[in-house]
Amino acid sequence: MTKIFNSALEAIFDITDNMSIMSGGFGLCGNPENLILAIKQKGIKNIKLISNNCGTADYGLGILLKNKQIKKIYASYVGENNEFEHQFLTGHLEVELIPQGTLAEKIRAGGAGIPAFFTSTGVDTQVMNGGIPILFDKNGAIIKKSKKKEMRIIQNKKYILEESLIADIAIIKAHVADTFGNLIFHKTTNNFSAAMCAAAKLTIVETEKIVHKGELNPNHIHVPGIYVNRIILGKKYKKVIEKRTVINIL
Repeated sequence: MTKIFNSALEAIFDITDNMSIMSGGFGLCGNPENLILAIKQKGIKNIKLISNNCGTADYGLGILLKNKQIKKIYASYVGENNEFEHQFLTGHLEVELIPQGTLAEKIRAGGAGIPAFFTSTGVDTQVMNGGIPILFDKNGAIIKKSKKKEMRIIQNKKYILEESLIADIAIIKAHVADTFGNLIFHKTTNNFSAAMCAAAKLTIVETEKIVHKGELNPNHIHVPGIYVNRIILGKKYKKVIEKRTVINIL
């Protein structure tokens, strides 16, 4: 059976409300823009999102947030999105903040079938002790906080237990794919994407170019096709900069 679909909307035909979705991307780099737009157009609600961040208010995953389609997000950085801040502080969005390296390992471990692991990141902080706000009510009062994590001393050093992450769906942006689903990413656009392909029950990929099976150099492949279920040819990518910094040199 072919893995190639004609459009993003066709490729997400069975994605429904209340699903967990992993989305590759770092800021606005490596975002699956066509699949995100299709999810918006289909109006899928109550998404449990796993991604490093949520884009900006008008680009990337931010368009789903602005449309109030995301119910909860697991992320490591949310500082460039005012809409995110507003929804979080007014009780419309549940947020679990995770240290960035820990988030990457939670996804990688989930794809490897490892249910949990110990890490020293976050020891003796609120990451370990709990109390980080997860959900506010409409008046800005905290109604849900992170729980205390198990701590264990291993080789005379403190470690905390982190549970891994898996998802129903992964939406991924690749640079080149072959018809079997082998993927190549362009430089840093890989970010979390390769790990997410293994950590989801179903992986949907949009790519800038599709070639025939056997055309890719095996030594250059980042994700083997066994982890990819559906492929579309992406269109009209925007090179948007998330944040510009101006430095005055006197």
